[in-house]
Amino acid sequence: MKSIAKFALSASPNQQSSLTSALGVGYLLPPVTELFASGPASAAVLAQTLAEYGYIIDSETAMAVWLGLRLERPLLVEGPAGVGKTELARAVARATDRSFIRLSCYEGLDESKALYDWDYAKQMLTTQLVRERISVETAGAASLSEAIDRVSSAGASFFDRRFLVARPLLQALESETPCVLLIDEVDRADPEFEAFLLELLADFTITIPELGPVTPKQRPFVLLTTNGTRDMTEALRRRCLFAYVDYPSPERELAILRSRLPDIDQQLATSIVEFTRRLRALALRKAPSVGETIDWARALLVLGRSRLDEATVVETLGVLVKFQEDQEQARSAAASFDEVAGAS
Repeated sequence: MKSIAKFALSASPNQQSSLTSALGVGYLLPPVTELFASGPASAAVLAQTLAEYGYIIDSETAMAVWLGLRLERPLLVEGPAGVGKTELARAVARATDRSFIRLSCYEGLDESKALYDWDYAKQMLTTQLVRERISVETAGAASLSEAIDRVSSAGASFFDRRFLVARPLLQALESETPCVLLIDEVDRADPEFEAFLLELLADFTITIPELGPVTPKQRPFVLLTTNGTRDMTEALRRRCLFAYVDYPSPERELAILRSRLPDIDQQLATSIVEFTRRLRALALRKAPSVGETIDWARALLVLGRSRLDEATVVETLGVLVKFQEDQEQARSAAASFDEVAGAS
């Protein structure tokens, strides 16, 4: 990637055009003078900054995020539920001093909820208030058709910006300052909505029929998350960089726990991470998320516990495990867990 950047910085306009085409269909390379103009100087600096804001990231994901920021490419983040994909977007917004805009996807999501909608109630109220003016406009019309034409000539005023309700996608495009746009759990949306996103991800321009095209004032950093409940199309993947975020290694999860709860006892934190890791290895209906591990640790601190024992695990399973059938397996795991069984 560094060699691409060096080539871009020294290339002629024709060479830059060729590079743009090579990087993907519909992708516009930012001006070379802006390619490395702002943001963290390296992926390592980004990772360090994120850590300062409480998000411990692995080197591969840090590189994907950094390249997404520098190349102004959307980033598709895939992984199991509860591994910190959504929190990653929030942390990047804080670490890069950007505003945060979130679109939560669901089945049936359409443009009126994601992009914009018209405030019909406000339009109707305005119509009532200007009724007399409409009467003046239509006075003397020889026919109904002529009256409609006269009203239509002024009708555009009812479809201007003052009646437009901006949804998350439009808010991101119109943001006066750089922002992070999180399109969360895009796999929950219908394939038709995914197809609608392609225009936005290709050139960051959308068209409102009544107002025309809308281009971003500040190009947002778009981060899409998916839990893998359905496959994303090749067209969407082609427009994005990609990162896979899995459950953290024991060492990284311990670092996450220590960053969120700096006063926690080292032995207790290690036991929590180890027991949670063993639970995730079971065939559970829902494995404990990183957030639930943190919640469990907080609960144990509230209870004043400094070590795990079987009774404590059983009493607090509701914080960590959320299905009855999973709790049965967790109880068995607690009984066989070395420290829980009383081994030192």
